[in-house]
Amino acid sequence: MPSLPDMTTPNLAALAGDATAQGGHPAVPAPDAGQPEFTEWLQRVGDNCLILGHRLSEWCGHGPALEEDIAIANQSLDLIGQCQLWLGLAAEVEGRGRSADDLAYLRDVLAFRNVVLVERPNGDFGQTLMRQFLFDAFHLELLRGLESSTDARVADIASKAVKEVAYHLERSADLVIRLGDGTADSHARMQKALDLLFPYTGEMFADDATDRAMANAGIAPLPSTLKPAWDAVVAEVLTAASLTHPGEVWQHGTTGTGGGKRGIHSEHLGYLLAEMQFLQRAYPGATW
Repeated sequence: MPSLPDMTTPNLAALAGDATAQGGHPAVPAPDAGQPEFTEWLQRVGDNCLILGHRLSEWCGHGPALEEDIAIANQSLDLIGQCQLWLGLAAEVEGRGRSADDLAYLRDVLAFRNVVLVERPNGDFGQTLMRQFLFDAFHLELLRGLESSTDARVADIASKAVKEVAYHLERSADLVIRLGDGTADSHARMQKALDLLFPYTGEMFADDATDRAMANAGIAPLPSTLKPAWDAVVAEVLTAASLTHPGEVWQHGTTGTGGGKRGIHSEHLGYLLAEMQFLQRAYPGATW
């Protein structure tokens, strides 16, 4: 699909001129010290929530049962709410006059930093649940680590989000077990989903320079340190679900310059953003 222009950088000269003409100063926040790495990291966390939340919203009105339809819509809302906090802080730290909405709706594909796993298509309900479970198990461990962040703003957001994500994991794990250990058809679908999605899980635990900078500052744990706990949760649930663990398989986005954390995405993200960002792209600055 054609690339859309990045419309997120404010015209600072114009802002300054307007403010001077009015006898004031431009309302552009000062960036935090060491902000490039911090901003990048905050966008990664926020984008994971945004993109997965949007994927879940695609099920609204299409769930296999009313209870599941409502539950998955609520999870979508949880993630979008968390995204607003993370991207709002990213905009504050960046200090370029952007907002959470600017970051969500006006960046192009290559500026997004979510892992590829969360942008994968929903597929059938079993595939959606498997993707959710694999991410939830990582997400909960990350938030638990962030509760002790040296940055009080990060710790505060994590303490709010961890309760929601604990429920997300409880629900997705329960449904993976029920479907994996259910009928022959549901078992086959869950195994197929696991085999399809497992090669996209390694990126969540791949450390890079941004991750190391955040760990050295005490802001966030290294992703690789979260993997043992994730491995244990995944192994326990897959055993209970009578599913075969894929084992050591090749992982997307863990070598070279690839991976969604570095802006290298699948073709699926472009189509998702074309739908999600349509209003602000068609009518820039529209409010309601």
